[in-house]
Amino acid sequence: MAKSDAAKSDAPQDGAPQDSAAQDDAPQDGAARSPRERYRAQVRAEIKERAWEQIATAGATALSLNAIAKKMGLSGPALYRYYASRDEVITELVRDAYQSLADTLRTAADDGAGLDGLAHALRAWALEDPQRYLLIYGTPVPGYHAPADVTGIATEVMEVLLDACAELPDTGPAAPFAAHLADHRDWTDGHPAPPAALHRALTFWTRLHGVLSLEAAGHFTTMGFDPEQLFSAELDSLLAPASGA
Repeated sequence: MAKSDAAKSDAPQDGAPQDSAAQDDAPQDGAARSPRERYRAQVRAEIKERAWEQIATAGATALSLNAIAKKMGLSGPALYRYYASRDEVITELVRDAYQSLADTLRTAADDGAGLDGLAHALRAWALEDPQRYLLIYGTPVPGYHAPADVTGIATEVMEVLLDACAELPDTGPAAPFAAHLADHRDWTDGHPAPPAALHRALTFWTRLHGVLSLEAAGHFTTMGFDPEQLFSAELDSLLAPASGA
């Protein structure tokens, strides 16, 4: 069956309510998926794959559902039964990316990784798929605003980092910014880490993402040095105060 014909079979019959593009594909109450639900999930997954291909070549701002539909042999209206808008596709990609990173860091932490191990796990994840990394940590897509549930997944990433920072001993008096963070910690989602650990976590987060963002975007390509050594040097600098060196 051709994709365009299959899409028609996925559409509701006359008089039946049309599925929302944002509707969860998973069956309710643990019931097995019907053939229609399985097909719908397959098409949505392929749409996301095609979207990643577009982002890799032209960036997220150039994402076009009509172009994806053409690649898949679907009509534009047929594709919009699976995703109601470009922003809905971007949300799915952003959600998947954050969840993948959160799972990667959580697995590393569960295996005993400290800040050093988490940093290298982060870099490996970023370089495995630079466009995926840049979608969530690169230049924001104009006009796009992620929904609250996506922000919640992003918080899981910071939670792993805060856990690791909270396990390290304090080294010297608190910096002024750490004192500021004592009363400005909404971004921690209630994590009990002390202000010094909050400061350390933010310092790791900003400095390492600074290096990774430049590397993932290719800015080091013609500079003649090894980006991995730069990353390691930056990490050593960050770890020295924490280890008391």
